[in-house]
Amino acid sequence: MKIICLSDTHSNHRNFEDKLPTDADMIIHAGDLTRNGSIGGVQDFMDWFARLPYKHKIFIAGNHDYALEEDKKWLQFPENIIYLEHNSVVIEGIKIWGSPAIDGFGWAFDKTEVERDDIYYTIPRDCDIIVSHVPPYGVMDKISMINRHVGCKYLKRRIDSIKPKYVIFGHAHERAGMQTIKSITYINAACCYQVFDYLA
Repeated sequence: MKIICLSDTHSNHRNFEDKLPTDADMIIHAGDLTRNGSIGGVQDFMDWFARLPYKHKIFIAGNHDYALEEDKKWLQFPENIIYLEHNSVVIEGIKIWGSPAIDGFGWAFDKTEVERDDIYYTIPRDCDIIVSHVPPYGVMDKISMINRHVGCKYLKRRIDSIKPKYVIFGHAHERAGMQTIKSITYINAACCYQVFDYLA
């Protein structure tokens, strides 16, 4: 299965439309759909996402996407897209778990250490793909402007325990890329898109 992943489009999703490959089976967005998190901004993204020519369309929120945390009742979710928030879905035998949880200092989906630890503990042990907005700690997560890692240690600990095949994230804009460590492929799709063939 060919999968496209992207993240941190920040209301510029239409700029990607002519660049995305058309022969993929699935597209996954790892959050920060919008710049200011408005209801209109999130709805515009979902309507655009629903029209993309892929069989399966999955997304999570990011720390900018306030409407998905505070105003979800005002949003209309198209039937052909899947939104994950601390839960999983199985598609053609692939179990995908997603969460927007972040240590965001007051941003959307800001969670304490205890809350994040509890959330990540719910990731199924047979999970194949983890989609999180934040990176796991120490993996493509260091921001030069503030000279520190912005990834989550609790997420990394759970990944090390269950060993999924792929981990998709964003948030750390300047660290986009793909890296394989001990059989786990990590993909930072911030402000860009990455394509991979899912290998069982």
